[in-house]
Amino acid sequence: MGRIMAIDYGKVRTGLAVTDPVRIIATALTTVETSKLMAYIKDYCAREEVDIFVVGEAKHMDNTWSESMKLIEPFVKQLAEAFPGKEIARVDERFTSKMAFQTMIDSGLKKKQRRDKGMIDQIAATIMLQDYLRIKN
Repeated sequence: MGRIMAIDYGKVRTGLAVTDPVRIIATALTTVETSKLMAYIKDYCAREEVDIFVVGEAKHMDNTWSESMKLIEPFVKQLAEAFPGKEIARVDERFTSKMAFQTMIDSGLKKKQRRDKGMIDQIAATIMLQDYLRIKN
């Protein structure tokens, strides 16, 4: 059984999270410059078995697509072409960044540490992955 990788896709940087091999624990992996994302994912998948990619869907409160979907959809298509046969699941990513920031506050990180947008992206990807695992189990 391979890992599940969550991708919090962004215009500038993308947060990544993965499960352990038995798909119990979701852990923040890293933040990657979006321009280098596919190369990073290909390298990671060459070292670790990944069976499922979880990609966020950016929606407004009224359930319509946000402008970010114009960037996310071409990436999902590219991901499917690069990894044929791998499942690509979609999850609602509304509020994940706000939840990530609140998690940073709750964990006692200082104000300067909370300015690290890369960390917010990693935590948001982890939240998306936890949501996916909760729904699937």
